[in-house]
Parts: sequence; structure tokens; C-alpha cells
Amino acid sequence: MTAGSRRAPLAMVADIGGTNARFALANLQSGAMPLSQQRSLPCAEFASLQHAAEYYLESVGEKPTRAAIAVASPGGGDEIRLTNRAWSFSRRELQKSLGLDALDVLNDFGAVAWAVPALAPADVETLHGEYRVPPSSPVSVLGPGTGFGVALLTGDAARGWNVVETEGGHVSFAPLGEEEKQIAAWLNARFDRVSNERLLSGTGLSHIDAALASAGDLSRAADQRATFRDPAAIVDAALAGHDLVARRALARFCAVLGSVAGDAALIHGARTVMIAGGIVPRFIPFLRSSAFRERFLAKGRMAAYVESATIGVITHATPGLLGAAMYLRTRLLQKRA
Repeated sequence: MTAGSRRAPLAMVADIGGTNARFALANLQSGAMPLSQQRSLPCAEFASLQHAAEYYLESVGEKPTRAAIAVASPGGGDEIRLTNRAWSFSRRELQKSLGLDALDVLNDFGAVAWAVPALAPADVETLHGEYRVPPSSPVSVLGPGTGFGVALLTGDAARGWNVVETEGGHVSFAPLGEEEKQIAAWLNARFDRVSNERLLSGTGLSHIDAALASAGDLSRAADQRATFRDPAAIVDAALAGHDLVARRALARFCAVLGSVAGDAALIHGARTVMIAGGIVPRFIPFLRSSAFRERFLAKGRMAAYVESATIGVITHATPGLLGAAMYLRTRLLQKRA
């Protein structure tokens, strides 16, 4: 046994969202890629990513040699600023502070895309087509959470996988029909520019709900002191079936998600579309009965093209952590090759 192989490459993996910071340990030599010592920490309780990471490592009593951190922002460069959380850090300084030999920073949906080849059938709820393991590539990976993420997975098991990280959630929203045009006008009055993320996120669902409740009153949109319903409460009210505005809001959310998912499939040439994020798994039956699939397929001359794509919802509890570990394993294997 060589000195290099005696040192089991224990890694810390993290998925830092706008709301929660999730951490785990991964033994990169393990065939099954198990994640251990998983913790979810509320971001609001920590002053910085370094503070949260140090707390986690102290709580598990381990000193990993390397780490991969998925963040809700572009991951390139040394200075990283999270899009939906007032945290920023230097990659080099964080690596030094945590005593790591190597530190990789990934976009959060890039990490989710890395997880897709490792998902079991039980980790995916199929909405359309037949889901295969591994999935047919290219794979569009997108979905709403604190923000709206988009990534592209290409390759295959034989040649290896590759992920293209994007900021596709910030593409301009293209409304269809009068109700969506009214919502877009309401959001434009508040933000000046309307991206897909302004609708397809937790906050976005609250925006849709408020726009519908205001009946197009743009003065309410411009009021920066306005309060919004909690997105989880909107989902619960919609599923209970007695709140008309909440039900309309969730239905419109699903319809817009269908349009955007279909657009992503066209842009990426996708044969598989995977929907991730913390929101959609809460209401998959509602999504099935909504206009999601109709809007996904409403691509005119390209309807037959997108109809051949498989659509699934990722139900794995922590795909960002799994993907960060898969990324590290892939890079480790490439260095050994």
C-alpha cells in the first residue's frame, strides 16, 4: 500500500443556500459514496461561511484534507459573494483558515447536476417519459429554491461526465397570457427588471401571490414596505383547496415553471430535464395536475422535439452534498489517470 493510498481522502462537502448551510463528510475512496455526519445549519445564526464551517468541523471532531463547497452564486474567482445571503469570502483565505490542502467552490446547481448520475430510481419522481439510470444526456438541471438555478450535465458513464454551470435563473421572464403580463407589470413596478427567478423561487411564489391579491394595483407593488405571505403557507393553503388566491398563485407558478423548463430543454438540446430545489417536491401531485406539462410542450414547431425528453423531479434529500462529493471523486480519479 502506498503512502498516498493509506491517507483516505476524507473531504468536507457543503451546500450553502440562502437559508440553510448543509455540511457532510465524504470518504472519496468508498464505492457507494456514502455521506456521513450530515448537518443543516441556519445561515441566519452564523456571521460567515467560515464561522458555520468551523462550527460544523468542531461538532463532528474531524479535520478533512480537502473540501468542495456549493454556493448560491457564481463559483469562479477567489472572491465569492452569495446571491441570496449577505456572505462573502476569499477562497484562499477560507482554505487556509480551515487547514485544507485544497478547496473547490461550485455553483449550487452545478453541484446538483454532478449528483444526477449518482441518483437511484427512488431519488427521482418521473413526470414524463421513462427515466433511465444513468440519464440520457444532455441533462438540463433546474429548479426553484431560495433562488432559481440552472445547470447543464453532459457526457456519459463511459466517457465521463461534465457540468456547465450557468446563471440561467436570471434570464428575462417571458409572460404568456393576460394574467402573466399583469404579474410581470406588477413585478416590473417593484424591481425594474423581471427575471425568471423573480417568479420561480420561494420569494417568487410570494410575489405571484401578492400580485394576484392586489388585482394589478401597481402602487402596492412599488410599496417597499409591503409584506408578503410565507411561500410554505401559500403552498399549504393551495393544497388545502380553500384559498383561491393561493391556489391561483401555485397554479401560475407551475405553468411558468413548465414554460421555462421547456425553454431550457430547447437551449440545451436536453434529452432529460431534472427539476430540483426545495420547493417542488412538496407538491408533486399538484404539479402533475397543473398546466406544467402543457406549457413544457407548448413550443410550436419544436413541440415534438421537447416531447421526446424525459422529465423528473429530484426527491433526494441532499443532492447538493452528493454532487459536491461526486465532483471531488471525479477530479481525484482524473488526477490518478
